[in-house]
This record gives sequence, C-alpha cells and structure tokens, in this order.
Amino acid sequence: MRPPPLQKMADRIAFEAEMPPESLQMLLALALGFAVAGLCSSAYRLATSRLPSFSLLNTGPSPSAFVAVPLLMVAAPFLIMRNTIFGRTQEGRRFEFVFLATLIAGFWSLMSGMVLVMTLQACSLLFA
Repeated sequence: MRPPPLQKMADRIAFEAEMPPESLQMLLALALGFAVAGLCSSAYRLATSRLPSFSLLNTGPSPSAFVAVPLLMVAAPFLIMRNTIFGRTQEGRRFEFVFLATLIAGFWSLMSGMVLVMTLQACSLLFA
C-alpha cells in the first residue's frame, strides 16, 4: 500500500497560521516607536553629552522646558524602559511595577509609532 501524498499528511498534521495586515501594521508601529524613541534619546545624548530625563521639565516655564516637551514625548518609551530596567537591577523593584511600566512604555511606543506611520503616509500622499 502506498503512503498518502505529502500534502494530505501536512493538512492533517499542521495548519497554516495567517497574520492579519492590521496586526502586522501594529507590530511594525510598536517597533518603529521604540526605535525612534531610542534614536531621539541617543541624539540628545550626542548633542548635549547628558542623558535625557523627565527632570528636563523641572526648570519651570522656560524656553528649554518647552523645547524638551516634544523630545520627551517621542523618547518617553525608551526613558521609561531604561529607568525600569535600572530600578529592577539596582533597587530590586517588584515584578508588578516592572510589568506595569513595560505595558505603559509599550502602549506609548505603539501610539507614537502609529503617529509616525500616519505622518509618513500623509507625506507620501502629499508628495506623490
């Protein structure tokens, strides 16, 4: 007796998983948000030779504080994760706080990545 064809065996053993385009777009936006956050943070460090932090807003109402707001809005996921990892390794923070900070940074990165993707799409429509 002949064995069944390979395709029929594959249909019984495994199934093909499909990823919807919306999920792929969200995944790419999440990665793009984290990448741009790290890029902005590294560019600030290169320009000023200091680490960016949320304490840039503590100077009061000054021009430097107003300039720091867009930087912190974009670089916030990187800063949150950097502070979280540092706090976990140095201070021994609890898992729940690390998990919550990771969720916040991920959501923030997803939203900033979506804004960046929509901006790039609008620019492509403008110049096309």
